[in-house]
Amino acid sequence: MSTLTWNIEHTDTFGGEANYCWVNRHTIELPETYNRSWIVRKVKEQVGWTGMRCTVEDWGSYLQIKPAGMCQVVFATVAD
Repeated sequence: MSTLTWNIEHTDTFGGEANYCWVNRHTIELPETYNRSWIVRKVKEQVGWTGMRCTVEDWGSYLQIKPAGMCQVVFATVAD
């Protein structure tokens, strides 16, 4: 089974936009067959947001995940 490497950037926000005052970067390997909801679940697990309600925006080349009530955001992109 082939896998994809996902780059994850977890940072703060200011005024609703990514601020990058601090940033945590991670990478995870996921099977290519995972659908979007599984990818979001695994990314949230990586940054410690399991069980938290989040909004997810799919921008084609990356996912943007924002938790409710926190000034933080995660960007997940497939590595080249």
